Amino acid sequence: MSTKAVHIGVIGLGTVGTGTVRILQENADTIRRRVGVPVLIKAMADLDTKKDRGLQLSGISLTTDAHEVIKDPAIDIVVELIGGYRPAKEFILEAFKHKKHVVTANKALLAVHGEELYIAAESAGVSIGFEAAVAGGIPILRSLRDGLAANDIASIFGIVNGTCNYILTMMTSEGRQFEEVISEAQARGYAEADPTFDIDGVDSAHKLAILTMLAFGTPVPFDDIYTEGISRITPLDIDFAGELGYKIKLLAITKMVDGEVEARVHPTMLPASYPIATVDGVYNALSVVGDAVGSTLFSGRGVGDMPTGSAVVGDIMDISRDILAGCAGRIPVTAFRERAVLPVRKMDDITSCYYLRFSAIDKPGVMSRISGVLGKNNISISSVIQKDRRVAEAVPVVMMTHEAVERDVRTALAEIDKLDCVAGSTMVIRVEEGKQG
Repeated sequence: MSTKAVHIGVIGLGTVGTGTVRILQENADTIRRRVGVPVLIKAMADLDTKKDRGLQLSGISLTTDAHEVIKDPAIDIVVELIGGYRPAKEFILEAFKHKKHVVTANKALLAVHGEELYIAAESAGVSIGFEAAVAGGIPILRSLRDGLAANDIASIFGIVNGTCNYILTMMTSEGRQFEEVISEAQARGYAEADPTFDIDGVDSAHKLAILTMLAFGTPVPFDDIYTEGISRITPLDIDFAGELGYKIKLLAITKMVDGEVEARVHPTMLPASYPIATVDGVYNALSVVGDAVGSTLFSGRGVGDMPTGSAVVGDIMDISRDILAGCAGRIPVTAFRERAVLPVRKMDDITSCYYLRFSAIDKPGVMSRISGVLGKNNISISSVIQKDRRVAEAVPVVMMTHEAVERDVRTALAEIDKLDCVAGSTMVIRVEEGKQG
């Protein structure tokens, strides 16, 4: 390769692709000064080559055929920004075969097929950068691979989906219903036309798979990540949480517990005093706890063309420096030279405190019957709220538990929900009281 410039080929000119190209062009001089040589876009591929994206395209080859970009011998780094599983996976593997380095923002692909891609990159002697796959412009993956590499990571708690954080923020601050806020988020461009992956927690789980891999040096099968979304959260639950001194956030949580990895995504009640609980709107935040560094907190915009494009270009620059120094792969793709396959703790085995909201028929003896079932299943109650907030004939009763085992809680609720004095299914929200950043 010529050391006079590093040449880039971009596949996909959607929101992130456009932001990436804009940063490479508008900040070209700063990038050149930091890397040492110009970083130039040589070719771009997209199915729509006619759309005006407000980019300067003179001197750049534009094609609808991604293979032309991948096979171009002058291109050093292929940037895959089309998303999805196919044909993105095939494009990346083909790039490796042609000894091209790759940068991608494709969290879904990495969560499901990451192991295959990491092994293929290492076998080909090339690098794959994916900082933009988690939390947009927040350099969390680089921090785990490099800045925090001396630490045994104890836990990561993350708000990694701006759509859900915006929805919960508006429900909390304005007391609005879930469906109403979803519509507003779509109108403002904060939610996709089909927001299912976001509100069901799947997007967060994709990101958690990557975070867990880098934190603990172990692959986590995506299907082993417990995933629960926010669609059942109501203003009533948010009000009760506030009375108890908590806020509700959709968290991606990974922990090391007794040699097993916990990996789960679900709505979580956090003490309102925790810094991560104060992160609102479309912002992301991650609390990383390491044995040497203690608690750290990262926050910033997790979505958008420019924040995500910033992460993509950061990877391009890192790989460019390694190419120029002849040391590609200096830092392992997965952060660990020696990896281990660690067991993933079953959700039934995790321990947590719990918020339980029952719709109880307003008659004598209800509380004692519910409490009896909980006690029989080793669940102790720390506090109770019962107010005359009638919905038909049912009254909401909230119980906060001390730490309990998930399996015991599920067993108890299966019995409680069958009682003739309880209407409907119990609302369950897990509570995190551990040390946060």
